[in-house]
Amino acid sequence: MPENKETDKKNLSDLYHDLNGLAGFIENIIEKSDHTDLNNNLRLMKHKLLKAQAQMIEEVVKDVMGIYLPAKKEEIKQDINLGQAVAIINEIERKAVLTGLSVVIAVYNSAARPVAIHCMDDSYIAGFDVAVNKAYTSAALKMSTAVLKNLCQPGQELYGIQNTNQGKIVIFGGGEPLYFKGRLIGALGVSGGTEEEDRELAAFGRNKLEEVMMWR
Repeated sequence: MPENKETDKKNLSDLYHDLNGLAGFIENIIEKSDHTDLNNNLRLMKHKLLKAQAQMIEEVVKDVMGIYLPAKKEEIKQDINLGQAVAIINEIERKAVLTGLSVVIAVYNSAARPVAIHCMDDSYIAGFDVAVNKAYTSAALKMSTAVLKNLCQPGQELYGIQNTNQGKIVIFGGGEPLYFKGRLIGALGVSGGTEEEDRELAAFGRNKLEEVMMWR
């Protein structure tokens, strides 16, 4: 085998072991740290390192065997799970605390069934039904309740939809569908602030989804 090939393989092996050591170092920091934001960022970094290792192994196998590996099977499709739902809720709660809000947060799966619901201390009793109905609405109609609000005004195509589904359809902001890799995996609803505050918290949670899915 040409010398440059051997050199490349040695360099690749060294890099692989360096990545492995770095991943272990990151895990040690996580175990000793109680800083949530730091740990979340470190978990994401570790995930990327391990992904890079896996890609390196695949390239080596292709080179040694002289053939391409079979195409990867389609990723198993599944809804948001409990750990992911709670992780998103925790992110929204931290954001709510910073803005002085006590809210109810509900996460539903794509079939509009509850996965996790948190009621922050001193949140409104009425906020529970509103939050779960926002999550139900966004899952059932696959759109944010803020978008739905515009579609159900007098003269619009969904006018009166709030009177269907046993009154569970909410037509004001605070509900968001959760899409991952182009597929609806759930929805979330937030209630406890003004409509704008609920909408902003829900959008914040939606935007955290990809980050949460990377390390959960």
